[in-house]
Amino acid sequence: MRKLTFLLRPSWVILAVVVVAFAYMCFTVLAPWQLGKNTATEHRNELIADSVRADPVDVTSLFAQADGHTEWRRVTAEGSYVPDSTVLVRLRHLDGAPAYGVLAAFKLTDGHILLVDRGMIAGLDGTSAPPPIPAAPAGQQRLEGRVRTSEGVTPGKDPLTQDGYRQVYSIDITQEATVLAQPITPLPTGEDRGGYLQLSENQPGAFTPTPLPQLDAGPYLSYGLQWLAFGLMAPLGLGYFVYAELRERRRERRPTPEPTSAPPDPTESGPPPTDSAPATEARLADRYGRG
Repeated sequence: MRKLTFLLRPSWVILAVVVVAFAYMCFTVLAPWQLGKNTATEHRNELIADSVRADPVDVTSLFAQADGHTEWRRVTAEGSYVPDSTVLVRLRHLDGAPAYGVLAAFKLTDGHILLVDRGMIAGLDGTSAPPPIPAAPAGQQRLEGRVRTSEGVTPGKDPLTQDGYRQVYSIDITQEATVLAQPITPLPTGEDRGGYLQLSENQPGAFTPTPLPQLDAGPYLSYGLQWLAFGLMAPLGLGYFVYAELRERRRERRPTPEPTSAPPDPTESGPPPTDSAPATEARLADRYGRG
């Protein structure tokens, strides 16, 4: 055990603590974070693919599926737009230019009021100023779209009225219900935030629809595996350095063979022979510090 006493030196203790902490973070935080994102992305892609193949269902049938995951489900809705219910979503982009998302309230024939994302519209002449927004068509309408989960509220970004329009920074059921002073019913999505209806292309009152995400899993799986590999390599690297240090110490403490030449003449000038042990200690002190 005395051979390992050098591990109690401060430099080795600090290195061991850093390695253990890094490996712990890799296995408990970093790798699960990336692997979890990969799982969520794959699940989302499956839902989108299923929604493309499936026929749309009446949106009112979802109200009985409060515990089910319905995001991306294709649905139809019959009713009419609520007059004067336009709300703009700021900080959107369309073809690389500033744009706005356009929201409206839609009252179903059974009395429920849904939040509808009519799509995106470009800013006025390529600027961030909103263009004139055509009102949603009046009268009875039949819409088709997808269920989407509310984005939540952006902290510090409160709703405002500017350029003659009510504007928000995110699509959130509770926030828009307050802005419009309407009892908006959240669509059940399996999430606490509830959901809204995102119109498909060429629907009554629709602008440019928000494109579907790319159906690829992304780099999250490889990132997660890399963090697992790093978590394994760190303690293995520490073990290698310990082994290399033990090997170096054995080499330095190996006795020096006796010289075969004749003993030196005491009358000759020159420094006396040095002891190898103090020299070894000096080298170790330079490498690790004293103490």
